[in-house]
Amino acid sequence: MEVSDTGHGEGTGGADVNDEDRSAHQPARVLFDVLGIAYERAFAGSEAHQASLRRLLGDLAPRSRVLDVGSGTGRPTADALAAAGHEVLGIDISPVMVEIATRQVPEAEFRCADIRAVPLNEAPFDAVCVYFALLQMSREEQADLVSRLVRAVKPGGLMVLATVPADVEGAEVVFMDQPVRATSFARDDFVAMLTRAGLLVRAEQSLMFTPSRPGAEPEPHLFVHCQRA
Repeated sequence: MEVSDTGHGEGTGGADVNDEDRSAHQPARVLFDVLGIAYERAFAGSEAHQASLRRLLGDLAPRSRVLDVGSGTGRPTADALAAAGHEVLGIDISPVMVEIATRQVPEAEFRCADIRAVPLNEAPFDAVCVYFALLQMSREEQADLVSRLVRAVKPGGLMVLATVPADVEGAEVVFMDQPVRATSFARDDFVAMLTRAGLLVRAEQSLMFTPSRPGAEPEPHLFVHCQRA
């Protein structure tokens, strides 16, 4: 990601920008409709993501029910979980991504929706995955959503999150040649937000990752494995 001077606007998971900014800063639905399968190709080489999935798979009981927030093309997350025999529901705001995921991972169920508006019942899931799905939400929206997702996990259940740890709010970002606004937390603040939501942090990994595309710059990634207290 290339970040310019920090501004203040809508923060990735589905937040729209104001009408006057819409042509310059794309909301998540438009962004990921544009990126489509190119997003999967750029990030398919993330060994840290694969390692995170292996850890999750090792911790899950057979035939667990898993919610994949920001499921994208279905790969690698929903694909790995479904292949291991788990019941997977993927939610993504991009209809293009949902169409691709449904085609690529027919064993899972995918719905096109803004996760912030999806009713979540108390504790229907054994685990929730949130891989890089928060970055276009404001900090308040991120905290509110994580709290709701925690309540959707069974007591003792698992939540895995990944983000780009950075102290930025409404930052003007060029992501895969597309202009967007991004909001995130520094590492300590992100972990504190998870703790306040009722999660116990069990493991984490921080690293630099370079997407597989021309001109890509290394970006920080943070993977956090948690358990509902």
